[in-house]
Amino acid sequence: MTLICISLLFTSCNGKSQNKTETTSNSAETYAEKITAKNLKKNLYIYASDEFEGRGTGEPGQKKAVEFLKDFYVANNIPSPIAEGNYFQKVPASFLPSGTKDSENVLAYIKGSEKPDEILVISAHLDHIGVSSNGDINNGADDDGSGTVAILEIAKAFKAAELDGKGPKRSILFLHVTAEEIGLQGSKYYTDVEPIFPLENTVTDLNIDMIGRVDDKHEGGDNYLYLIGSDKLSQELHDVSEAVNKKYVNLDLDYTYNDENDPNRFYYRSDHYNFAKHNIPVIFYFNGTHDDYHKPSDTPDKINYEFLETRTRLVFYTAWELANRENPVKLD
Repeated sequence: MTLICISLLFTSCNGKSQNKTETTSNSAETYAEKITAKNLKKNLYIYASDEFEGRGTGEPGQKKAVEFLKDFYVANNIPSPIAEGNYFQKVPASFLPSGTKDSENVLAYIKGSEKPDEILVISAHLDHIGVSSNGDINNGADDDGSGTVAILEIAKAFKAAELDGKGPKRSILFLHVTAEEIGLQGSKYYTDVEPIFPLENTVTDLNIDMIGRVDDKHEGGDNYLYLIGSDKLSQELHDVSEAVNKKYVNLDLDYTYNDENDPNRFYYRSDHYNFAKHNIPVIFYFNGTHDDYHKPSDTPDKINYEFLETRTRLVFYTAWELANRENPVKLD
């Protein structure tokens, strides 16, 4: 009789655990479906339009870009962690290379329901290289308009979950940094000068920089993404990333540029590095370079929006897991 009761108890408890896991999984899929190619395309055609004049750091087009981001967060009732209605973290000209005007990082966040003091950062750079000397506008649709609109869609999906009572357990900071193209200055200002949240409470940075195109190596193939840095500081982060990908989207994850001996040294060339140097685990999501890199021809009509949708969902699913798991990933 005792053995039967123990057996029944184990079966019941195991069933509850399985149901809880299934519910969490189903929730993630429900909100990931809100990330659509249609919305990504709509926002990118605005963000990478001539009106924004290539989003050169401190220039009028970049000011229009940060207002666009602010308006998006206000419209979707996603608050700022700085102060009510204040989404801009000023990066002063004195911090930037000589001749550069004041600029701004844009910050929004969703407060964690159970572990609000633990912060997951999702970052992308909002700037590009501006207008060429001959007057051509460098729209920067892939670099990094694709990462910028991806964050907007991810934020909106997490907000929908929060409204349904399924918000993240940890807080999520949506961090749009300026001045990446002139030396990762916006992210450096956030990490080295004025971190809005203590770096010791920051569990991971997921950095998105160019995820809308296909490089020559993968032309004509299945959807893929280069991942860089996932195992540099935390093997557990890499393992979580791999498991999430396999469970939800099954992209071809390419680690070519993660090699320490890779001459491109991309690990050191985007904003995640300013978090990594403070021993914060990172993943850098990247589609590789292409013929339109840093040229006026990097335009929104050349983006593969179906690929962009799935890649954005991968970042969302990874963020969902990291924000809701019991413990932060371990630093090696």
